[in-house]
Amino acid sequence: MATDLIRYDLLVQDALRSVVRKVLADSARNGLMGEHHFNIAFKTHAPGVVVPPAVKQRFPDEMSIILQHEFWDLVVTQDAFEVSLNFSRKPERLTVPFDSITGFTDPSVPFGFKLEPRVSELATRSLAVVEEKQPAPTPASAKPAPIKPPSQPAAGAKPSRSAEKPAEPPEEAKVVSIDAFRKK
Repeated sequence: MATDLIRYDLLVQDALRSVVRKVLADSARNGLMGEHHFNIAFKTHAPGVVVPPAVKQRFPDEMSIILQHEFWDLVVTQDAFEVSLNFSRKPERLTVPFDSITGFTDPSVPFGFKLEPRVSELATRSLAVVEEKQPAPTPASAKPAPIKPPSQPAAGAKPSRSAEKPAEPPEEAKVVSIDAFRKK
């Protein structure tokens, strides 16, 4: 079997993350259309994820959020989205990097897919930033790649509702698996 030097699996993952980014940016700009709403699962311990401590304690590995009726101030950047949600009737701000997302569904259609979080790549970037601040005994030509700053956020979203629940896509959602494309 030939070696996949192009890494189609990673290209497909990036394309699916772009779908989430585009849908959320459109929703931030125009509000939710029709009956569309989103269930987004993500790793709570991934670099860059910001959730309230009580929520992180309840969901130490992965959680799902629903953007439907009660969410506010949805802001989408190139690398992440931020949103305000109610947890136990208390509004909280969350930051979710696209690289931490493990699943996305829109139960109204139904449409959905699963993703592999790029936690190791993010951890490598974070480590590169730390190493950049400390002198290292490496040659000058082996500098870590600079981290691209996020783009300007989209306009604020119209109010909608959310609920917290464990990360499980609804039964009726069609899940597109990309396991066949993964390097084995």
